Amino acid sequence: MKILVAVDGSKTSLEAVDWLVGHARALRERPAIELLTVHEPISKLARLGLRMKRAEVARWYREQGEANLKKAKLKLRHAGLTWREQIHVGSPARSIVRHAARTKCDLIVLGASGMGAAGSLLAASVAAKVLHLAKVPVLLAR
Repeated sequence: MKILVAVDGSKTSLEAVDWLVGHARALRERPAIELLTVHEPISKLARLGLRMKRAEVARWYREQGEANLKKAKLKLRHAGLTWREQIHVGSPARSIVRHAARTKCDLIVLGASGMGAAGSLLAASVAAKVLHLAKVPVLLAR
């Protein structure tokens, strides 16, 4: 079984990782895990793209992506699971669904809400869009 787990560094995205770790033992075989974090383009978030060089933007995406993945990777490593990690830039819901389709995932796991009050609205919107767009089952962790 191949499972995509999408994380943003929030508590609920880490709860999605916890769910995966807790249920991985029940599977006949260890799951193939796609660990994904997605950034909205900087120009949409803060209009900083005009003032930053392309290399600086790429470095920022990479650093933020690595920070978003850090705790999830520790949890997976501690559980003895392996994964393939990706950092994408674009629409979070569409990127999650596209990556799941491209890598032939059987399940998408993500948190039901994101960072803070504003993050909760954004993540709830992302979760709703993923549910609408996905062709495979989606599990929302809270």
